[in-house]
Amino acid sequence: MSKPILVIKFGSSSITHKNGEVNEQTLEKIAEQVSSLTKDYHIVLVSSGAVAAGKAFLSNYKGTLSERKAAAAIGNPILIAKYNQYFSKYGIAIAQSLCERHHFSNRESFLQLKETYTELWKSNVIPIANENDVVSNTELKFSDNDELATLIATGFGAEKLLISTSVGGLLDANGEIIRHVPKIDASTLSVVSSDTSSTGLGGMISKLTFTRLAMRLGIKVVIFGLDNAGGIVDALHEKIGTVFEAGKASLTARQKWLAAGSLITGKVVLDKGAVKAITSRKSLLSVGITEILGDFMKGEVIELLDSTKTPFAIARARCSKAELEEASSGVEVANADDIVLI
Repeated sequence: MSKPILVIKFGSSSITHKNGEVNEQTLEKIAEQVSSLTKDYHIVLVSSGAVAAGKAFLSNYKGTLSERKAAAAIGNPILIAKYNQYFSKYGIAIAQSLCERHHFSNRESFLQLKETYTELWKSNVIPIANENDVVSNTELKFSDNDELATLIATGFGAEKLLISTSVGGLLDANGEIIRHVPKIDASTLSVVSSDTSSTGLGGMISKLTFTRLAMRLGIKVVIFGLDNAGGIVDALHEKIGTVFEAGKASLTARQKWLAAGSLITGKVVLDKGAVKAITSRKSLLSVGITEILGDFMKGEVIELLDSTKTPFAIARARCSKAELEEASSGVEVANADDIVLI
């Protein structure tokens, strides 16, 4: 593409008041700053807030699944109308993109989504993505919009992923923002509170979980706050927030999609020899499998576990579980091109 891709995610607590009303001052700030970046980037906004914006219209709202779906149905048009109101001041049209898990787990659906976004960018239209809460099945839902933003960023090969949060970044034990994180490990996670906001589903643990995936797939992530006057632009230039460095990833676009977007249907446990072969970029043969967990069909994605049942890779299976159980020891279960280390 002619421009690098930038994905920016806003949580409910960033763009709505505690009562669920859309924070119009914040949307005005977002539109002003994002509009200044369109000449240099193809931009995707991932925005929560539909449920928060719609729940006030429901009697005795308690947050059940059906109530959340109803609130999203009410809140989606409210939220997108507000975005349109403020972006139109800068001559920028916006488009709503309600996503479901299968849009990423199915390669053909994902490529169609990518083509749609490309068409929008050609006309300087910014897609605003959100989960399709109205119809999403519980088992196939995104865990939250941190996951959706990460899947878009990794699948589309974004240069950078910006995640807005009400606390402004990853905080240390003294409540100060940690400015730079080269990698996420146990010490990083130890400083994190498990609290979530009153309006959102995800907390910092969720953000770090998907930030780590983005880093492993070669994308730099900045978690930042909007309180600063130039929050988005300053975060892009790494002047504020917490910057998480991108790891080295020499993966094809298809492999990045496989690592980030696929639904895992089964798992296989490997012996030490097979683990060594996989980490040396070799194919997986049936002889190296010691246990099969779950069920899967040919073409579906499976997780590869070492002898301690710790996941270390995912792969697209070249045979079903039934075929594998009947196979001889030399059958190729997954080709090296269809295996991604995680």
